[in-house]
Amino acid sequence: MVKVTNKIDWIGIKDWDLRLFHGHELSTFKGSTYNSYVIRDEKTVLVDTVWLPHADEYMETLENEVGIDNIDYIIINHMEPDHGGTLGKIMEKRPDLPIYCSIKGEETIKAYFHKEWDLRPMKTGDTLNIGENTITFVEMRMIHWPDSMLLYIDKEKTVLSSDAFGQHLCTKSLFNDEVDECVLYQEAIKYYANILTPFSKLIKKKLVEITALNLDIEVIAPAHGVIWRDNPMQIVKAYAKWSDDYHEEFAVILFDSMYDSTRKIALALEEGMGEAGKKVKIFNASITDLSDMLTELYKADTIMIGSSTVNNGVLASIEIILHEIKGHKLGGKDFLAFGSYGWSGESPKHIHQKLLDAKLNPLADPISVFYNPTKQDLLEIKKLAKSLVK
Repeated sequence: MVKVTNKIDWIGIKDWDLRLFHGHELSTFKGSTYNSYVIRDEKTVLVDTVWLPHADEYMETLENEVGIDNIDYIIINHMEPDHGGTLGKIMEKRPDLPIYCSIKGEETIKAYFHKEWDLRPMKTGDTLNIGENTITFVEMRMIHWPDSMLLYIDKEKTVLSSDAFGQHLCTKSLFNDEVDECVLYQEAIKYYANILTPFSKLIKKKLVEITALNLDIEVIAPAHGVIWRDNPMQIVKAYAKWSDDYHEEFAVILFDSMYDSTRKIALALEEGMGEAGKKVKIFNASITDLSDMLTELYKADTIMIGSSTVNNGVLASIEIILHEIKGHKLGGKDFLAFGSYGWSGESPKHIHQKLLDAKLNPLADPISVFYNPTKQDLLEIKKLAKSLVK
C-alpha cells in the first residue's frame, strides 16, 4: 500500500508487463497500473478493484492491509473489467456489502455479475458521509463509459477521477513530482488521444461543470498511472486545452507503399513542406504502432495520407487508420490524399472521400501517380507542397 493522503491509501497493482490494452487496441509500452483506493475514516471505503488476472495478489494485499471484514462500503466508479473485475471475488466473501455506483453503473454491474447485491445508485451531487469526510458523487457519463463517475473527498481535498486524467504508465513512484515529466505528458496525451477524443465535447462541458463547483483540490488520483499531487490542476488545464479542437503546428505524412512509388511521393511532400518552413513528421503505417500514429494525428494540424492501390482500394494499414480517424472524431484538420496505381487508380480517391466523410478539410485534389513517379512528377509534388504551406 502507498499513502496518498492522511486517510486515503493506494492499494492497486503495478503491471510492468502490459503491452496491449483494450483487446489489443491500445499499445502500452510502459506498462500500466490498476489503481484501487481505500479511504479510512469512521467508515472504511474501498474504491474500485483491479483486473481479474491480478485478483489473487490484490485479494491477499487487501486482506493483509485492510481486512475484507473491515470494509464498510465499496464504490465502483466504473465497471469496465480493468477496474471492477475483482468485485465478484470480494462479494463472495462479503455478499452483504453495500455497493455505491452511478445509475448506469447499477445496470452494468448487474449485466456483468448477474447477482442481487445491495446496489446503491448515486447521481451528481449526491453525498455519503463516512465520518470526518463527506464523499460527493459526480457522474461522468461517456467519459468514457456510460457508467463512469468521479468522487470528491472533501477534508482530504482529493478527487478520485476514474479514467479521466490517467495514463498507461508504470513507474517506481506513483506521484507526478517523482517521475519524468516529459514521459508523463506524452503518455497522458496518448491516453487522451486514443481513449477520450471521441468524447471531447462532453469533456469540455464536464470540465466547465466541475470548475463551477469551486472544489479545493490538492490531489487528483486516476484509475491508471500516476497520481497528480504537485499542482494537480495542471492536468485539468491540459484536458481543457485538449478537448477544445486541439492541434499543434506540424503536419503528419502517413503512407504505406508496395514498391516504393507511394513512398517517393511522401518524401517529396515532406521535402517541399520542410523547405517552406513547415514542421513535418513522416510515418510508414505498415511498421509504426497504431496508437502512436493516432496520437500524432490527433496533435497535428495537417494530415497527408497515401497508399498504393490494391483490390480497388488501399492497403490494410491505411484502411485501419482511416477508420480510426473517423471513429476518434479528428475532424477540422486540413488534409491531402495521395497514392500510386498500375491499372486502376482508386486509392487516392478512396482516401480523399474517407477523410471528407470524417469532416476534415481538403487542401487540394488527390495526388495520383501512374506506376513509378518521374523526376518531373516529384518536382511538381514538391512545388505543390510548398504552395500549400504558403
